[in-house]
Amino acid sequence: MKLISFVGHSGSGKTTLIEKLVRVLTQRGLRVATIKHAHHKVALDTPGKDSWRYTQAGAAMSLLVTNGAAQLIASQVEQDDPHKLAESFLGGADLVLAEGFSLAPGAKIEVLRRECSTTPRCTMEEGVVALVTDVDEVYPQLPHFALDDVDGIIEFMLQQAGR
Repeated sequence: MKLISFVGHSGSGKTTLIEKLVRVLTQRGLRVATIKHAHHKVALDTPGKDSWRYTQAGAAMSLLVTNGAAQLIASQVEQDDPHKLAESFLGGADLVLAEGFSLAPGAKIEVLRRECSTTPRCTMEEGVVALVTDVDEVYPQLPHFALDDVDGIIEFMLQQAGR
């Protein structure tokens, strides 16, 4: 399984881009998983409901399964390393796209739009391998893609993943 993280400032278009990439990759027959790092507290389960009760009783993980969907609640997670998360929970995926995790090791594609910032969030030393940007002057030695160049970004990602 291969993983690439998308990093960038808030509002730069990371989620929208990943959504487009997932759509095209799945149309090509790949099994794609995503991981999103939230910097704020998010309620993952409803207090009083069964899976919440199991977690409160000490379950390390609780899987809620409904018709056609599942939600995993894991109480002790190595939350700052998308590679460990993918290994633990997303083993059936061909490709994992992570959003955020700017401090984690591994390959990153930075989404940098002039209207949000002209200063990258991450450096090449921190793993940036390409940019999706309208800021040509940043890291000119790296591949640059336009926000709407979904096919170009996918080809680059698949090349990076060795597929």
